[in-house]
Amino acid sequence: MSHSPTHPVESPETVPFKAETRQLLNILIHSLYTEREIFLRELISNASDALTRMDFELLTNRNVVSPEAPLEIRITANAEANTLTIADTGIGMTAAELSENLGTIAHSGARAFIEAAKTGAGKLSDMIGQFGVGFYSAFMIADGIRVTSRSYQPDAEAATWFSTGADTYTIEPADRVERGTVVTLHLKEDAKEFLQPHRLREVIKKHSDFISFPIYIGEDPEQVNRQTAIWRQTPRKVDEKEYKEFYKQLTLDLEEPLTSAHMSVDAPVQMYAILYIPTSPERNLFSIRKEDGLKLYSRKILIQDYCRDLLPDYLRFVQGVVDSEDLPLNVSRESVQSNRVMIQLKKLVTAKVLDMLKKMTQDKPEEYGKFWEAFKPYLKQGAATEQVEPENIYPLLRFHSLHSPDRWISLDQYIQEMKSGQKGIYYVLGDDERSLRHSPHLDLIRRHGYDVLLLADPVDSFVLLRLTKYQEKPLQNVAAANLDLPEADAEEDAEDEQAQKALSDTDTAALVGRFKEHLGDRVADVRVTNRLAGSPARLVDPEGALNPEMQRVYRMLERDFEAPKKVLELNPRHPILVHLSAHPADPQLDGLVVEQLYEDALLIEGLHPDPASMVARIQKIIEAALQ
Repeated sequence: MSHSPTHPVESPETVPFKAETRQLLNILIHSLYTEREIFLRELISNASDALTRMDFELLTNRNVVSPEAPLEIRITANAEANTLTIADTGIGMTAAELSENLGTIAHSGARAFIEAAKTGAGKLSDMIGQFGVGFYSAFMIADGIRVTSRSYQPDAEAATWFSTGADTYTIEPADRVERGTVVTLHLKEDAKEFLQPHRLREVIKKHSDFISFPIYIGEDPEQVNRQTAIWRQTPRKVDEKEYKEFYKQLTLDLEEPLTSAHMSVDAPVQMYAILYIPTSPERNLFSIRKEDGLKLYSRKILIQDYCRDLLPDYLRFVQGVVDSEDLPLNVSRESVQSNRVMIQLKKLVTAKVLDMLKKMTQDKPEEYGKFWEAFKPYLKQGAATEQVEPENIYPLLRFHSLHSPDRWISLDQYIQEMKSGQKGIYYVLGDDERSLRHSPHLDLIRRHGYDVLLLADPVDSFVLLRLTKYQEKPLQNVAAANLDLPEADAEEDAEDEQAQKALSDTDTAALVGRFKEHLGDRVADVRVTNRLAGSPARLVDPEGALNPEMQRVYRMLERDFEAPKKVLELNPRHPILVHLSAHPADPQLDGLVVEQLYEDALLIEGLHPDPASMVARIQKIIEAALQ
């Protein structure tokens, strides 16, 4: 149908809905919703849009209907008539615009919504805003909707649109003097909760608290929305106390946040945000934030309470609010489509969070230490999985080391304290930091005075698959048989030679043979090494074997993986081996000592399947020593 934009219809006119709209209404009317309250959010959003357009029009044009009318939204419940009314003083609509806006659904929104509903692609309440069909959500709670509107244009006439959700709607002239739109809902019997002021306040506080225009409810008008969003204020006008108060309102967290950041960005997208790092990843009993994710607003209208699309998964603990002018309301509500704006928002917010953490490491190192203790699994997850610039996470990682077993150090600190001539960042893997400090792989490292990162967290192996160098310094496992270390000082070698007389080549070969004979095919080889000092033996991987980090990853993932047989390396200067060599070959004693040394090495590597089984053997060795 076609009407002049300014002239009214002459009499009530009944118009059939298009097929897609009828299908849509059928889905909405006969669906059971767990979140029927979203109808109010959608109607307030529409009213806010009309007010925004009117506000813009008034900047250049005062020749309008009711130019002095305040820009506002009023919600009134009438229990006797069983109606709920949402009125605004916005730009209004003509009869033609009512028919165009409410009689059909723009573009392919209805068809897309119907297809999504048929395929079960998501909750219908999630999809309503996504496909631009928000107005029709009111049919979830109403069995009749009347919309009366007067356009801002002085020569336009008022009109009324009415539908029960059946196959048709009517448009007829209306008697309305003021500019704006009034939506009157005749509520279904099971929707009378929305006549209660406290229920209306609850829904408005949740979904529309920061709408730019005042929202009043009741016959004695009471403004229920805060209207001024703290995140849209100029950062220099908001003090620390206000940020903390907003955080408590947002989360009900009993603890203050570790740090916060206020963003106001004009390009490449316009956005406002306040972000918080909580003290703990654990939510307290009273927390109102039940899931991970940020609150997402579009023009101060809540789109999603828990948006996980604004940050990578490893930063999911961050709390806060993001609001963008560039995010179209009809694109997203509770489900946010992947689009150019969202991609840019995510990039900006992620960079800001990482910058917050970096700033904390510099300005509040003690606070960052507390943060690391609580949130290290998250950042390690990021270092192991992040595909986009993972190197931004590496400076935030913290470690215990051989020289710093009780304090967290960064990779930057490690490099600053490196000894002259040190070629790489050394680390050792294991299951327990205390055991790692006694690892035989550290013998030669100790002699040189190098520091070693102690990596006992299972996630560390995953991190090392990506983190192979830092500031051009390679990360090197001290357990590697081919670890490139500088030669020891000749004077130190002479002292060691005097303190611990090495076996002759003949005695060494004989001793290696005794080990090989006893261990058989449980090891790939037995050989001597000059990499040990205080330890009698160690296990290393044979040449060409899968690296230790990947082996640990496979074990943790319980993949079908057969660990390579290890090479047992012996220290020909260690007293145990010197005495064993001097002792005549004794199958019984050899078996006890060789087995114990081999299983000691297994234990240190975290590979022993049954450590308690060693007890009986240790007791036999004690008996032999006492005899």
